Amino acid sequence: MAGNKKATRSPEKSEEQRSSSIKWAIRAAVLSLFIFTCGFLDTIKDRWYIFDPTSLHELAKDAIASSPNNTAGMIEHIVTNLTATYPSTKIRINTDSSEWVFNNAGGAMGAMYIIHASITEYLIIFGTPLGTEGHTGLHTADDYFNILVGEQWAFRPGALEMERYPPGSVHFLPRGTAKQYKMHEGCFALEYARGWIPLMLPFGFADTITSTLDIPTFYNTARVTGREMLKNLLIGKI
Repeated sequence: MAGNKKATRSPEKSEEQRSSSIKWAIRAAVLSLFIFTCGFLDTIKDRWYIFDPTSLHELAKDAIASSPNNTAGMIEHIVTNLTATYPSTKIRINTDSSEWVFNNAGGAMGAMYIIHASITEYLIIFGTPLGTEGHTGLHTADDYFNILVGEQWAFRPGALEMERYPPGSVHFLPRGTAKQYKMHEGCFALEYARGWIPLMLPFGFADTITSTLDIPTFYNTARVTGREMLKNLLIGKI
């Protein structure tokens, strides 16, 4: 009788299921390979670092001592020292200190001069003579904030007293951590980050895209950052 006949799958349907299974297996393999590759690269990223946090801290203190109460003189001292210390065949240093751009990130606003930008490191002068505050961001890089002028205050959840960083001090923010910070009144700093720098860029651009809509600033920031990263890649600096 017709009711006793077993249902059979059509050849077309079986082929579709096999094809779908193969596609998902390939996707899982590609994802696993991507995760493995990222994990491996993260374990060896330190071999591409050029700058040393301790040396940069000493350089920041030397700049303060050589040009007290003169922010422009401090910046000139830093850039001159870096270009004399690191050969252009090893790392690209941007000596054009006229390339200042606004930076809106985490609710804070200031301006920055990009001294160096590569895949694993960046070095900038960041600050404002007006004061600002906001969220540090949650980053994939360690961040060293060397205070040149003014003070930076910081706070993490659960702390009942603020952290205070005067000129000559360094505020270290390990990757994966976040704080509220305030650049009290006027403050400028030499900021050094080491880690996966491209993954920090969305935080740096988010306020511009969603709030200020300052397209010229967005363009100039992307242009200078991309140019410096590319020029460093061309000389083998990752």
